[in-house]
Amino acid sequence: MMGEEERLPTHSDEVQVYVQPKNGILSSVFTPFYWFKMLAKELHWSFVFGVIIVYGTSQGLGGALAKVGTQYYMKDVQKVQPSEAQVYSGITSIPWIVKPIWGLLTDVVPISGYQRRPYFVFAGSLGVIAMLFLSLHKDLHIVLALLALTAASASVAIADVTVDACVAQNSGSHPSLAADMQSLCALSSSIGSLVGFSFSGIFVHLIGSQGVYGLLTIPAGLVLLVGVLLKEHRTSSFAYEQINQNFVNAGKAMWTTLKCPDVWKPCLYMYLSFSLSLNISEGMFYWVTDAKAGPLFSKEMIGYIMAIGSIGSLLGAILYQYGLKNYPFRDLLFWAQILSCLSGMLDLALVLRWNLKLGIPDYFFVVIDSSVSQLIGRLKWMPLLVLSSKLCPPGIEGTFFALLMSIDNAGLLTSSWLGGLLLHVLNVTRTEFDNIWLAVLIRNVMRISPLFLLFLVPRADPNSSVLPDEVLYSKEISESRVSENVELVALVDSTDGR
Repeated sequence: MMGEEERLPTHSDEVQVYVQPKNGILSSVFTPFYWFKMLAKELHWSFVFGVIIVYGTSQGLGGALAKVGTQYYMKDVQKVQPSEAQVYSGITSIPWIVKPIWGLLTDVVPISGYQRRPYFVFAGSLGVIAMLFLSLHKDLHIVLALLALTAASASVAIADVTVDACVAQNSGSHPSLAADMQSLCALSSSIGSLVGFSFSGIFVHLIGSQGVYGLLTIPAGLVLLVGVLLKEHRTSSFAYEQINQNFVNAGKAMWTTLKCPDVWKPCLYMYLSFSLSLNISEGMFYWVTDAKAGPLFSKEMIGYIMAIGSIGSLLGAILYQYGLKNYPFRDLLFWAQILSCLSGMLDLALVLRWNLKLGIPDYFFVVIDSSVSQLIGRLKWMPLLVLSSKLCPPGIEGTFFALLMSIDNAGLLTSSWLGGLLLHVLNVTRTEFDNIWLAVLIRNVMRISPLFLLFLVPRADPNSSVLPDEVLYSKEISESRVSENVELVALVDSTDGR
């Protein structure tokens, strides 16, 4: 229920094998550390650091605090209907849909000779200003509040697209580590979410939703810090008159890639699979916090439920990394969609109060529901991320990965707005929940439809190349390539010369 729902220089294409304890408890305890060490060695430790900051702190922890804070801000401060909250949630996600714009800017428009640093600094500054504006102004008009929330969303999206470019570049230069990098992103995000949700309800109760917005200036400030620490070769002779030509070359390269059936078919699947899975999470949130129809969960309880649910997301990332990452994309997505349909029935049992008839308390049942939903959602999301990284042609990795993510986010926006329309048609309001069971049932039925679209997904496994040679070596791709050598300044002296 609560779980419904961002090329570097090649050192070696072979992953170095580190000596690990062979058996026993020590092997299990130290395996994650050896994994981090391997990634830091192969990809440079600063890349791992940057991923943790953006995915873990900004998107994970900050996203968790923002989610709970915004839900209570809309419900208690702005006092909007659940269907309206669904629409507003879609509006604030628009910066994620236009991610290709941020990608193009960071790829072809350097500022003062720097390709990445200014965009991290801008993203962090924008986030700090937006959060301070929301936290310091009471009785804010809904339009101004939406503008500030959208600006904060843009802050996270701009930082995300820059890191995504590094992930996509590394996936091209280290194809055997593509799944590991996505696992690193997912683990960072999941751990950050776990910490954020654990304290979100407490913070909302103690300092209110606007106080939480004040706390969110910290993750935004850390993104700014990443921009300050970013080590990047300054290009003093960049010809700004070439910007238009660079945009044209990048556009041609993207169009050349999109015309390939091996690319547009999975893109179509990603959009339709997300948009057809209707999102009615705001209606469920209003219901579980209602005194009459629902179980009336407190703010702290909501935070704890989401925190435990995020453990399901973390387990999903771990399960994918250690057991499922080598399976073909189509097989994983088939079973993930089947499980998603089945898990949705838990929501139906909850709103019809079948759990109470079985003697299962609401809190225990919702915790199970949230954990299972987020675990399955992560298992569906991971192969799509790996597939997306492999669809990116060299030279425009950041821009094209941003385009693919914007397609996913457009699907999520469609899902949110269609879910809001469904809640409105069924007259699910702040106080009326008679038909919420029907909304859940319709959503569950719609989750079956993506199964009929799986023929659009390639049968390839994550360790093989997806793009055909005619795309990789096309003239448009070659002309769009931008030479980059970006790394974060080491916080400690390097001992291996990297």
